Amino acid sequence: MKVKEVADLVGISVRTLHHYDEIGLLKPGNITEAGYRLYSGQELEQLQQILFFRELGFPLKKIKEILDSPSFNREEALHLQRKMLLDKQRQVERMIKTIDRTIQDARGEIKMTNEQKFEGFNFDSNPYEQEARERWGDERVDQSNAKVRKMSKQEQENWANGMNAIYERLAALRVESPESEPSQAAIHEWFVYLNRMGSYSLEAFQGLGQMYVEDERFTKNIDQFGEGLAKFMRNAMAVYGDKNK
Repeated sequence: MKVKEVADLVGISVRTLHHYDEIGLLKPGNITEAGYRLYSGQELEQLQQILFFRELGFPLKKIKEILDSPSFNREEALHLQRKMLLDKQRQVERMIKTIDRTIQDARGEIKMTNEQKFEGFNFDSNPYEQEARERWGDERVDQSNAKVRKMSKQEQENWANGMNAIYERLAALRVESPESEPSQAAIHEWFVYLNRMGSYSLEAFQGLGQMYVEDERFTKNIDQFGEGLAKFMRNAMAVYGDKNK
C-alpha cells in the first residue's frame, strides 16, 4: 500500500507517516524507483502497535525503544495493551458515574459527599511532564517546576494570563504565513516567554512545536484559541529555529 492509502485506511495524516519514517519508528518495507513508500502487512501490524501505545499515552521515543527491543513480543504487548485499556475504561466509567451523580446533585435529587465529587480522577502521573523529561531531560523540567513552586498564587495566575494572551495574538495571525514578519515576531515573544520559566534551546523549541501537532492533548488545548493554531505554531517555531541557529 502507498503512504496515502495507509493514511486513509488508518485515519492519520501522510505527514505523520513521513515523520515516523524520518525518526526510524516505522520504515516502509519498500521504496519504488519513483520514490513512493510502500507498506506491507508487516508494517501495518507495526503501525497498529504504535497507535495502541500512542492511545495509552506513550511518547514516540519510548515506543521506538519498545519496538526496537530484541525482547519485544507482539502477543505479549497486545495482552499488556488490553489490560491497560481495560484499566482506562474502568477509570472513564467511574468518571461518567461521577458526572451523572453531579447532574443529580445539581438538580437537588441527591446530595454528594466531597469524596464522591472526585471519584475517577487520577493525578498519579503527569503525561506532559513525563514526555518532556524523555524528550529534553530531567534538569530542564525540574528547573521549570521549581520556578512554578516559588510563584505565589497571583504570580501563577499572571503567568497563565500572559501565556493565554500570546496564544490569542498567535491565533489572530494563523491565517498568515508562518514566515511573515508579524508571525515571527509573535513566535519570538513565545520563545522568550517560555525561557522565562525554563531553558529551551532552539532545537528543543522546535521539538516542542512538533509535539503540539503529534500529541492530540496539546493540539486540543491549543486549538481552543483557534482551529489550526497548533499547526501554525509548529510551523512558525520550525522557521524561527532555522532562522536563528
